[in-house]
Amino acid sequence: ERYKNIPLYVTENGFGENSTGVLLNDYRRVKFMSSYLDALKRAMRKGADIRGYFTWSLLDNFEWIYGYTIRFGLYHVDFHTQERTPRLSASWYKNFIFQHRAQCKDHMMMSETKKEDPNCCSCLSCLMLQ
Repeated sequence: ERYKNIPLYVTENGFGENSTGVLLNDYRRVKFMSSYLDALKRAMRKGADIRGYFTWSLLDNFEWIYGYTIRFGLYHVDFHTQERTPRLSASWYKNFIFQHRAQCKDHMMMSETKKEDPNCCSCLSCLMLQ
């Protein structure tokens, strides 16, 4: 109420694991992302104007405070060879997007056919509300 439902973009939302080894089955990151996206769905259903969601991060990287010890990436990076290996969270997020994108396309076709509201499919809304 105080901010009059301003447009929101969720940026750099991620879950860091303290690991110097290879951690490919990052179940805790998947649980975090799933829970966070469910909370976004609930907020949008209540009228929050969520315009974008960006996970942090695609690849493991150098964190200013922790160096290379905290890993946020959906892909594990071997910093010696630069080899990149997808984690469980990369597969989960890919499936989440594709599953909801298919629903969004169905919604867009339905809207075009019925001429209900040509502006109703803003992708993120369909992604989160379907």
